[in-house]
Amino acid sequence: MNIKQRLTRLCAAVVAAVTLVGVAACGGTNNGGGSTASSGDTILFGGDAGSPTFVRNFNPFSTSKRQGINFMYEPLEVINAIDGTLTPFLATGHKIVDAKTVNFTIREGVKWQDGKDLTPADVTFTFDLIKKNAALDTLGVWQHIDSIETSGNDVVFHLKSDDVPGATVIAQQLIVPEHIWKDVKDPVKWTNENPVGSGPYQLDQFTPNQYTLKKNQTYWQKDKVAAEKIVLPASNKQLDLVNKGYDWAYSYMNNVDKTWAGQKDKYNVYWFPPGGTVSLFPNLTKAPFNDVNFRKGLSYALDREKIAKDAEEGYVEGATQTGLLLPNQEKWVSSSIENDGKISQDSDKALEYFAKAGYTKSGDKLVDASGKQLELNITVPNGYTDWLRGVQTMQSQLTKLGISVKLTQPQPAAYTQAQNNGDFDLIISSFGGSGNIFQDYNNLLNSEFALPVGQSTSANFERYSNDATDALLAQLKSATDDAAQKKIVDQLQQVVYDEVPVIGLFYGGLWGLFSNKNFTGWPSADNPYAPPTTWTQAMLLVVTNIKKAEH
Repeated sequence: MNIKQRLTRLCAAVVAAVTLVGVAACGGTNNGGGSTASSGDTILFGGDAGSPTFVRNFNPFSTSKRQGINFMYEPLEVINAIDGTLTPFLATGHKIVDAKTVNFTIREGVKWQDGKDLTPADVTFTFDLIKKNAALDTLGVWQHIDSIETSGNDVVFHLKSDDVPGATVIAQQLIVPEHIWKDVKDPVKWTNENPVGSGPYQLDQFTPNQYTLKKNQTYWQKDKVAAEKIVLPASNKQLDLVNKGYDWAYSYMNNVDKTWAGQKDKYNVYWFPPGGTVSLFPNLTKAPFNDVNFRKGLSYALDREKIAKDAEEGYVEGATQTGLLLPNQEKWVSSSIENDGKISQDSDKALEYFAKAGYTKSGDKLVDASGKQLELNITVPNGYTDWLRGVQTMQSQLTKLGISVKLTQPQPAAYTQAQNNGDFDLIISSFGGSGNIFQDYNNLLNSEFALPVGQSTSANFERYSNDATDALLAQLKSATDDAAQKKIVDQLQQVVYDEVPVIGLFYGGLWGLFSNKNFTGWPSADNPYAPPTTWTQAMLLVVTNIKKAEH
């Protein structure tokens, strides 16, 4: 199974994990029916999928919803996961009153697509709706909120604790119209076949093989919306992306300069920014992985740049050992950590640390005190060919030090179960990329997730636990001052660098493919205003930024 074919399995298997295991793995396409070639005022969009055909489900709270919903409904603010910035949408912005109170001012003059006014009452209704129906709370906003009140155009959220990062979670909640949803008997099961949103597009035509969206002519910022239509075919085969002239798609492509950028009269471009840190997670409940010297030995044994090149064809770089996603989070880099936290391969240092952990060289083998060779078992999901290439390179590097390395490759569902339950010695997984520095470190390090082996957790799969680190996370959660946040993040970087709870390997890419034939201004390394993903709210940033091409 190649990277593209594994999309459906991966996303179903790992979405509950919250972390970005699916950064590379969710980057793919699916099988299905035919598609229509792009035209000058239409975006041919490779961002939805059937199985192999579409089900007409436009419930914005459903886990099986159509991805086109992100063009129809809007949140209070849209986060750019590249740098963590928020762009106001249904709210004109928010104010952190104090660490337990956040105030969103709701935009005036916005209408639902049926012509009715959008008001603060719709906002409070939406949050009350997901409180009453917990299955709709897919973002977990009510883990943060204690109560809500309105005052004019302001909606004030009182939080359960000091929780500054909670504002970012609340901001991303899609808002629905009260006048429609108040009469829905079962909002969890409702498929909302004729959606009424506030966004730049509304449903036009729907078939099991393809659906189209048309521009919302009453949209509050319609002058920023260049495309009149968006076509979403069920077939997003990689060959179709090129041959049928897609304008925007998401797919890992081998030799992308030839297979994509070398096609279609040189209009095709791509952008593969980092979207998460693919890492080696040691099971910290087991020896020898609970010994920091052993983990440092592993860290210095690896040539991360070689691993990255072999895994992702040079599209991404080797990761640092700070937990930061670079260059996305470069403003957070600590000046006190050498070389931005990048660890170069050093076999002598690796052997020194292994010796401290009780493993020494005997001939061409690394052995314990009894003379038994060190044996490692690394779990990597079956079918994730890019990760497997990286692991095979890592296997070769460790073998040269005298370590015997076995690879276990369960199917995606079994892999996810093993990861969540702690049923592994070493496992390849991923973290970070949320755009929220607190969330990235919290998911990696908070002992709240360090459940006993055998119990399923949604983060901190290595089961790291440290009271001092928990205290730092709590401080970061309540810090309202930028300088204070930076000081705390510096310390969290030091924790990851010194204690090596995970070993960063390489950055998982976001595989954005674009064509400048009909539209220009796509996100890029020079203008990273949005990630190139095709399933997030950041799609709203893209369709309100691109312009019609002038050739």
